[in-house]
Amino acid sequence: MRSIEEIYEALLNAYTERAGFTPESGCDLAVRLWASAAEIQSLEAQADWVLNQSFPQTAQGIHLDRHGEMRNLRRTPATRAAGTLRFSVSAPPVVDITIPAGTVCMTADEVRFQTAADTVLAAGSTWADAPAEALEPGTGGNVVPGAVRFLTACPLAVTAVTNPNAFTGGADQEDDAAFRTRIMESYHRLPNGANAAWYEETAMNFAGVTAAKAVGRARGIGTVDVYVTGENGLPDPDLLTALKAEFQEKREIAVDVEVKAPAPQPVNVAVAVLAKEGADKAAVLEAAGRAVTDFFSGRLLGRPVRLAELGSRLFALEDVENYRFTSPTADLLADNTILPVLGTLSVTEMEEP
Repeated sequence: MRSIEEIYEALLNAYTERAGFTPESGCDLAVRLWASAAEIQSLEAQADWVLNQSFPQTAQGIHLDRHGEMRNLRRTPATRAAGTLRFSVSAPPVVDITIPAGTVCMTADEVRFQTAADTVLAAGSTWADAPAEALEPGTGGNVVPGAVRFLTACPLAVTAVTNPNAFTGGADQEDDAAFRTRIMESYHRLPNGANAAWYEETAMNFAGVTAAKAVGRARGIGTVDVYVTGENGLPDPDLLTALKAEFQEKREIAVDVEVKAPAPQPVNVAVAVLAKEGADKAAVLEAAGRAVTDFFSGRLLGRPVRLAELGSRLFALEDVENYRFTSPTADLLADNTILPVLGTLSVTEMEEP
């Protein structure tokens, strides 16, 4: 895009050529030419922007969404992390204590969670577990065990809260880069009602599905196995049943379609992390563990696990100076029937060289 100065010089030269003289730099006409140059530059910028939004290769945001709609594709929505909150009392109560649905607790970083159902802390007991989810969707709700420690508005008798296990399943909305890749693949692999692309696209448009891979002739000629995952990883049986019914209605004649959960393949991760000087080392290790945990989601179906990609997530953290993996020692190859899941996780402090 041309600068205002370049446009002004072009206007000035054109005027000089036609009028036979060059206006003075401070005259009224020169001011008008400067103003015209600024407006022309704005129009050129607008034209460039419109051109970029006209093609899926360069479109962004809502304009990329519209390209996706033309291919019957939609972004994977953000999801809330889910887990369990454990409420406890200092002494066993003599009557049942009801902890209502919607009770909010939070972490030290003010990440808030709320109970999803009424829970009763029975008389004579000192604690009770309640199903809960993050108030806000996104990866910020994926917290380690023990991170939730602060009560907000609980029954008076309740004195403490914690999460005995990690909250998982929180995911951000599919970003432009990932959505653009799916849109471009839809042009390269045109769904025709019979190929793998059609089965995968149909599954991806079903609520609750995060990733889908179709395997033709999985059980012989005329058979198709469709492997799907949810954001938490392995799909629940109800999702598989509902999706199978969807395929039974839309499938080709004489084709046997099965909807399956992929086989989980645990990946044990051990990494040493070096915090930047002056950073809170404990916070850095916690953030690194969360970054690794967030990487292993249902979106990994049919994708390789590359150490470079996993390491880039660590290096992108603000206070990480360096890192070193001791496990795994090599990349994990992609397989449409396997979902890599996080096995054991060890995040330790890396000694400075």
